Amino acid sequence: MENARTDTFLITGGSGYFGYRLACSLCTKGAKIILFDVTPPNNEEMPEGIAFLQGDICEYAQVEKAVTGVDCVFHLASYGMSGREQLDRRLIEAVNVQGTENVLKACVEKAVSRLVYTSTFNVVFGGQVIENGNESLPYLPLHLHPDHYSRTKSVAEMAVMKANGSPLKESDSAAHAVLRTCALRPAGIYGPGEQRHLPRIVGYIEKGIFRFVYGNPSSLVEFVHVDNLVSAHKLAALALTAEHEHRSAGQAYFISDGRPVNNFEFFRPLVEGLGYDFPKVRLPLSLIYFFAFLTELLHYLVGPFYNFQPLLTRTEVYKTGVTHYFSMAKARAELGYEPREYSLDEVVQWFRSRGHGKKHQSSSFTRLLLDALIIAGFTAAVLSYLPVVGSW
Repeated sequence: MENARTDTFLITGGSGYFGYRLACSLCTKGAKIILFDVTPPNNEEMPEGIAFLQGDICEYAQVEKAVTGVDCVFHLASYGMSGREQLDRRLIEAVNVQGTENVLKACVEKAVSRLVYTSTFNVVFGGQVIENGNESLPYLPLHLHPDHYSRTKSVAEMAVMKANGSPLKESDSAAHAVLRTCALRPAGIYGPGEQRHLPRIVGYIEKGIFRFVYGNPSSLVEFVHVDNLVSAHKLAALALTAEHEHRSAGQAYFISDGRPVNNFEFFRPLVEGLGYDFPKVRLPLSLIYFFAFLTELLHYLVGPFYNFQPLLTRTEVYKTGVTHYFSMAKARAELGYEPREYSLDEVVQWFRSRGHGKKHQSSSFTRLLLDALIIAGFTAAVLSYLPVVGSW
């Protein structure tokens, strides 16, 4: 990144997979990086130029201290993206909305001139088909979001956009008199070492749960390799500078690999690369969605006593089974974003190097019998709840 040698960057949520990857990339250009997170990164020794500051974005005093002396903030921290986290509405609200408000306020108070916000496709998507959508699409009405994570990310992005142009209170330079903000809306992130989604998927594969797929085989979604997302963030921060005419200020950009693909076909190389058979059974999307609804209902009832990991949530069902993909034209034109092509080969090798992969093959008859039992049990469980849900 140009001029990075004199810049100091703060990365909220910097101990996470993407945040740490972004920090290491910035560090190679000579920048000073501060990782701000509630827990330190897993890496035992951080590269020179990267420092860790423990703190919580829900605590304003800690955020204000973190941004002091910073040139640019990458606001990555969020909560509730997947699994049982999606069902903790209180913490989702605190981190995604109040935390973002704290970051924006602190940037104004401490004269931080640039902020890049990591948003999500979900600010415009709520289960409806979108083909080659672009940034002119309106925000999905808040009441139409089926999950609180997407709703709060939308509220937070609106706040980030509104904050663009806010006068800075401690600025000593006319050139840095206002806060300039932009938002990146990434697809699902993948790459070797990703710890949020891929281990959960591999766990399902290894436990024999991944025995069927669902939805229309022609449905298309998108993913983004972690290094493409790193590139997009660096370009967005650069485009907020005066040298680049602040061209990304007040703008949002969809970011992906630019290669729409069926969700399950995308993961086929991972399944087969670990030595497992790819499922041949396909179930209706509506059945899986209903099962996810029952799972969420069950979690609501027993979650206070036993916080189990739902197999799927409703949001995960439509994100994986309903077509939604977006044009990269704006990111290419205004940021110079050009995604590189990646495969899941490096992901497969990462898991294999850590002992994952099928150790033995069961007989075809055994596999067929297990498939039949799982599908029959799944269907019976759903049908058994129908009277209960009808009266709920």
